[in-house]
Amino acid sequence: MPWNAVVRGALAAGPLLLAAVLAGRESVGVMAALGAMLAGINDRPGSRRTAVHRIGVPGLAGAAGLVVGTYAGEGLGAVPLTLILTALGLLAGAVSAVGPVSSGAGTQLLVAAAIGAGMPLPEPGWQRALFFLAGAAWLIVLRLALPTPGALAHDFRFDGERVAVADVYDAIAELLAAAGGEQAGARRAALTAALDHAQDALAGPRLRRYASSSAERRLRAQYAAALPLAEAATALAWAGDALPARTAEGPRRLAVAVRTGEPCGPLPAPARSVPGLRALDDALLHAAETFDRGGKQTGGKQTGRKQTGGRKPGSRQEIDGKKAGDEHGAALHSDADAALHSGAGTNPLDRGARQTAHKGLRLRPFRTKALLRTVTGPGGREYGFRVALCYGASAAVAQALHHVHWYWLPATAVFLVKPDLGPLVSRVLNRAAGTVLGALVFAGFAAVLPRPEGLIALVAISGALIPVATRHFAAQTAVVTVLVLALVMVGGEPEASWSRIGETLLACAIVLIVGHLPAPGQRGGNVRARLDAATDAAHAYLTHVLSGADDRAARWALRREAYRKLAEARAAIDRAAAELPTLARHTEGTDEVAATLERLVDTTTACAVHLDDTGRLTSRHTERLATLLDELVEQRERAGLADPPADLLSA
Repeated sequence: MPWNAVVRGALAAGPLLLAAVLAGRESVGVMAALGAMLAGINDRPGSRRTAVHRIGVPGLAGAAGLVVGTYAGEGLGAVPLTLILTALGLLAGAVSAVGPVSSGAGTQLLVAAAIGAGMPLPEPGWQRALFFLAGAAWLIVLRLALPTPGALAHDFRFDGERVAVADVYDAIAELLAAAGGEQAGARRAALTAALDHAQDALAGPRLRRYASSSAERRLRAQYAAALPLAEAATALAWAGDALPARTAEGPRRLAVAVRTGEPCGPLPAPARSVPGLRALDDALLHAAETFDRGGKQTGGKQTGRKQTGGRKPGSRQEIDGKKAGDEHGAALHSDADAALHSGAGTNPLDRGARQTAHKGLRLRPFRTKALLRTVTGPGGREYGFRVALCYGASAAVAQALHHVHWYWLPATAVFLVKPDLGPLVSRVLNRAAGTVLGALVFAGFAAVLPRPEGLIALVAISGALIPVATRHFAAQTAVVTVLVLALVMVGGEPEASWSRIGETLLACAIVLIVGHLPAPGQRGGNVRARLDAATDAAHAYLTHVLSGADDRAARWALRREAYRKLAEARAAIDRAAAELPTLARHTEGTDEVAATLERLVDTTTACAVHLDDTGRLTSRHTERLATLLDELVEQRERAGLADPPADLLSA
């Protein structure tokens, strides 16, 4: 139960509406509460900095949509207004293909534009936008100011980052424990998700380029220390041999140390019998040194190694009661210790971690050209066309019915047409069921609650339930329906439960019809675009590893990007595969391509670890690479995809 998000939801829309009612400005309160409600839908777990971006960007887009919708609705007739809204749908749909934040921004842009054009309020468009933005800003203030329960013992500003980094070490331990078993693939995917989440949490927007506090520098260093551990764990899982249980104990202790800020204690050292285990042992020693340097502060000075309780370089101490000569607890060989700690900055592992922690966690900075390619590419065009057609058609139908408050129909269509919320038919059924349930629940409350205080309390309760309801589309729809109907009544409109049910069912029918119509160009453009991006990332990673370059920071960044692109492609493929056959057939065979790419990146990681250890590849590595590249060509051809880069095949 996300209690902190529940508290924020209760303190967001309800209090804003109450303050406006007490001031005699109900319509202002409705706009502010709408802004807070839509911001609450985007209030997901994570760090505070990423919350600013995740909530603020859609809030700005919603404010812009209110301005455009209000002035267009006041000055244009039905036909030009529909054309304007359709153009907005095309733009917002294309931008939504960029990523989750852009998708949220496109949704709020269109929903707010429909509300601005169809909801009669006395305030001009700029005032509506200002109060809408104030509602979203109020939730951001709550997100930044309220500490997470149990986080006050540390610097609560970074509790989200701390949890994310600890989850990475836990995921590494789970992958090591699953090596050689059927769950290894799923654990590797879970590690990718944990690394993505931690990377986003630490790379959120900031005023300064580099970390400005010791707590943030420590977390960035701990994340960087996890990258070689993740690399070694992936290589060991690729080898397919089961590992002793104590192999996963070190990352688990590091995870506890990140969460609590306490010393990690002695770290069990794995037997250095194969390259993967030697890489894991080196990475564990490096992590222990990193945690030591980033230990607790006393009087502005580091407390030193005694605080960490970690394994000392070159020592032969007992580990967990077993001698250093134990089969699975052998300490690092003295020559390896000397190589690893021969000097600051001379060891590639240490140098790469320092560069990663200091210069940033992303391979490339944001580029406008890459954004434009995504927006105007196959995925953006297909998505934009669908959104524009559904949004424009629903706006035209709503106005043709001469309904006074017609904004509900296009606003509902916006949520229904978004493929990142699930398969089309599933979205429609859940939206219909959630709306019916929410309308019935609200009708029951509206018959007995005093006005307006009872409705304001209902808004506050609904806001508190949104973070829980976001786990299921039907539940989210039901809660949002109750909240919006309460806001509408506080704003002076009559109870409208039954008309909302009819409009929702009509929107469901429109989206179902439009969603299955033939489209210009090739369907499945979003899946194909993401697979192409994943192929390019895998190619860049493989080329770097086979080139023999010793830049660990660049290699880890390339590996992170390859796995991230693969995860995005896999998610798009899974959603497309769950559609009805008329839509799912356009992406047949793409799951095989993604699986081959995943095996290729795993093999590349194993090659990198082996090259670090011996300087050359075995026949198993080269034969596996050649087999996977041949399979990739065949599978892409069967799926109707373009050939992979020629230099990838010649690698």
